[in-house]
Amino acid sequence: MEEAVKQGEFVAEEVGIHGMKDSAPRIFSLPPHYTLAARQLPYSWPDSIGAAAIDRPGRRGNIMAGGQSMQVLSALDGAKTQWYHVTAIVVAGMGFFTDAYDLFCISLVTKLIGRVYYTVDGSPRPGSLPPHVSAAVNGVAFVGTLSGQLFFGWLGDRVGRKSVYGMTLLTMIICSVASGLSFGHSPACVMATLCFFRFWLGFGIGGDYPLSATIMSEYANKRTRGAFVAAVFAMQGFGILSAGAVAIGVTALFRSRFPAPAYDVDPAASTPAEADLVWRIILMFGAVPAALTFYSRMKMPETARYTALVARNAERAAADMSRVLQFDIADKEERPGEEATTTGPPPFGLFSCEFFHRHGKHLLGTTSTWLLLDIAYYSQNLFQKDIFSAVGWIPAAETMSALDELFHIARAQTLIALCGTVPGYWFTVAFIDVVGRFAIQAVGFLMMAVFMLGLAIPYSQWTRPGNQTGFVVMYALTFFFANFGPNATTFIVPAEIYPARLRATCHGISAASGKVGAIIGSFGFLYLAQSQDPAKTAHGYPPGFGVRNSLLLLAGCSLLGFLLTFLVPEPKGKSLEEMSRETETGAAEP
Repeated sequence: MEEAVKQGEFVAEEVGIHGMKDSAPRIFSLPPHYTLAARQLPYSWPDSIGAAAIDRPGRRGNIMAGGQSMQVLSALDGAKTQWYHVTAIVVAGMGFFTDAYDLFCISLVTKLIGRVYYTVDGSPRPGSLPPHVSAAVNGVAFVGTLSGQLFFGWLGDRVGRKSVYGMTLLTMIICSVASGLSFGHSPACVMATLCFFRFWLGFGIGGDYPLSATIMSEYANKRTRGAFVAAVFAMQGFGILSAGAVAIGVTALFRSRFPAPAYDVDPAASTPAEADLVWRIILMFGAVPAALTFYSRMKMPETARYTALVARNAERAAADMSRVLQFDIADKEERPGEEATTTGPPPFGLFSCEFFHRHGKHLLGTTSTWLLLDIAYYSQNLFQKDIFSAVGWIPAAETMSALDELFHIARAQTLIALCGTVPGYWFTVAFIDVVGRFAIQAVGFLMMAVFMLGLAIPYSQWTRPGNQTGFVVMYALTFFFANFGPNATTFIVPAEIYPARLRATCHGISAASGKVGAIIGSFGFLYLAQSQDPAKTAHGYPPGFGVRNSLLLLAGCSLLGFLLTFLVPEPKGKSLEEMSRETETGAAEP
């Protein structure tokens, strides 16, 4: 028996595993990383193995988080896909559905807001948001998101994932409604109120990134973990698609009830008073999916990995997972001298030399690749309406009414989401546990660069009449490989490679780095994409680099992201503890 244990096996005769309590003793193999830890640590093996307990001199019944913690983690890693996994994907995924809807719907309505509040009488062009106002409206939610990612990521590791998970959703619900109720006596007052609530909306959205990713990764088994976390993130594609669909539906309804002429026919009548309600309804609709899943989110239990490894309560972790996974993991009885809660040596911290030694390169990889990805991704996504106008796929603004323009912009964004964005997300779900995270991210970055160069180099050809369809196809392919590539993997990998006590914090840091890239894209591309000819720039904007040169710059960001992907490890098929090395000797030392 002693020899069997030394080989990394334990006896189940005193372990209450469902269906085996009353059976004869059976030998089970521990995962390789637990076996490695047991071999490396100076533990003395007890005469009676009991619940896979392993003694350390002076501390009986503990190996890292304890024998029962090892049972819980092993059970999670080997658990079959059950209905609870599907429920968790839907509940966490609807948060991302709301995130994407709220972040991207603003790009649909900014031109309508410009017509409603900034039209100048006698101007040959419809009104548009001044550059500083447009940058603020588009970018303030990202500032809030960045703040929320850092704060809620840290808080999720301090007090638990479940404790703050409902808080983020409630913030999104309240601020989505409040954004649509941004009233004031002047355009400046309306925009200031809108920006205030958009900031706090972003703050709630930011918290959803580290918490949803961490919760789903800690619930999942190691065989399908990538697909589960990717499925949560893939709901973002449906959120983008729904933003366009809701805009099309609301606009179509108002167009039929309040028809208006084009701006060049009757400037005053081209923007009916009811148009002010359209953008408000579109923004407020983001609260609906979040409200539908609020109760379910509040009923989710704390993850077993947090309870066992951070809260050090393996008994509670076993009870929670036995309830939701329908798989009993419990000690038949406590051994004398053993504690109900598991304890261990103090772990290393985020700013320790040990963390830098183990995960410093990984943190550089996850932060830098997410930064570069979001510069390219959000630059194109937020301002695709300007790109479509530049190549002639959307008619000139003065030839349409305010609602006609919104309809055309929403239709274009919905088409891109349907053809490129949504399929890319679900290709990742299907293949991430087959080919791995590294391959998908590296190829995705490379293909993004190729298609951006394909758009930029012959840009003058794409702008000629008759070539718009080819441009849209190439443009959609960049989104396909962004989503079947780094946009998904940069979200998934940080939830898999860091220790449980720092997992949400490190994911929040990585995500916040990405939002820095989104801010650079939303502010920088707004100016860079302007024509080099002063006569062709949008009203109030200085000459920029032009769309062609901006696309070349974004292609360079994608190539750099490809190179930095080599800093990120491959978690496919490995347990979270194996990736984070939490069961090794140094992981438990300050």
